[in-house]
Amino acid sequence: MSENPVIAKLGRRLRLGVMGGGLGSFIGEIHRTAARLDDRYEVVGGVLSSNPEKSRAAGQALGWAADRAYGDVEEMVAAESARDDGVDVVSIMTPNAQHYPLACRWLEAGRDVICDKPLTTDVDDARDLVRRVRDSGLVFCTTYNYAAYPMVRQARAMVADGDIGEIRLVQVEYIQGHLATRPERDNPDYWRFGDRAGPSLILGDIGSHAYHMLHAVTGMEPVKLAADVGPVVPGRNVDDTAGALLRYVNGARGMLWVTQTAAGAEHGLKFRVHGDTGGLEWHQEDPNWLKHMRLGAPPQMFSRQGAGLKPAALRAGRIVQGHPEGYQEAFARLYDDVAEAVAARLTGTPADPLALDFPTVEDGARGVAFIAAAKASSEGGGSWVDCGLSL
Repeated sequence: MSENPVIAKLGRRLRLGVMGGGLGSFIGEIHRTAARLDDRYEVVGGVLSSNPEKSRAAGQALGWAADRAYGDVEEMVAAESARDDGVDVVSIMTPNAQHYPLACRWLEAGRDVICDKPLTTDVDDARDLVRRVRDSGLVFCTTYNYAAYPMVRQARAMVADGDIGEIRLVQVEYIQGHLATRPERDNPDYWRFGDRAGPSLILGDIGSHAYHMLHAVTGMEPVKLAADVGPVVPGRNVDDTAGALLRYVNGARGMLWVTQTAAGAEHGLKFRVHGDTGGLEWHQEDPNWLKHMRLGAPPQMFSRQGAGLKPAALRAGRIVQGHPEGYQEAFARLYDDVAEAVAARLTGTPADPLALDFPTVEDGARGVAFIAAAKASSEGGGSWVDCGLSL
């Protein structure tokens, strides 16, 4: 890789603190690995559990100094604020209901924030968080990591450059199968099936990813939607499936379908976007290829390290041609971009414009507004409701 821009500007790696994602957590290890992959951060401490003793023990098990394996957020804020080498950035990967209070607390402490989606469980909280970030001038990233794949950034750049003309049709689906049975019967206290997940399991978990993907690629936000949201597995009392029709201000139409109940499915996130001169198609299960369908011409396939890539796609890739990269690297791309933005803020120097192409607090707020609109539409019998969020 090229020179480490963070060390070049700061003379050191950024110090990262984490909230949540304890031992045995899938997403916790994903975040910590992503932070280390490009050598931009040193993970120095955090709070790993709502149980103080368990949190301290887990932190020391990860190799943190005992005085930085904290029991709760207030202990951590006080201690890190008093240190000359306190954390620069905090990453939040707790259950959804804790995202808002923790993000607010760390913004008050003057720290840049990386936060899992959904941003909050309430639209008013999302709006307030947008205001707080704007007032603070701090860097804030919502981890819609799928938008950081090289071929997704290629699609985004192609749309922005007019390579498929004016957008007319968009479609996204995210089809999983791990809830085709009822694992909640064996683990009834799992937080995703309770109030801490927010108003909708499916919309908060993967629906917000799918919705953001369309916005990330097209730069467009729908103005109205009509949705059907609910459980399809008998006996389940939380949403596991959702579908929505979307309308855009330019007359474009869209469709969104997400479920975790498709027996046999693995991780079927894909999008198709069509303009008046062509279209684009991408599948997350085969992420290193982007299909470009051209009106009146044969389809063209872009590869992750092939010819014709836009600068945004070239920046997002790491591994030499012929070798695959995927989910973990896309997550790390967000951490890398945020690191450059934070280093630029701390040193008062400009960041590489391509490093600023990560999902922001505004993107997170749009996802929360989508969840609320889809639930309102579904509860109204699938009626058309406004879904744009003025920020």
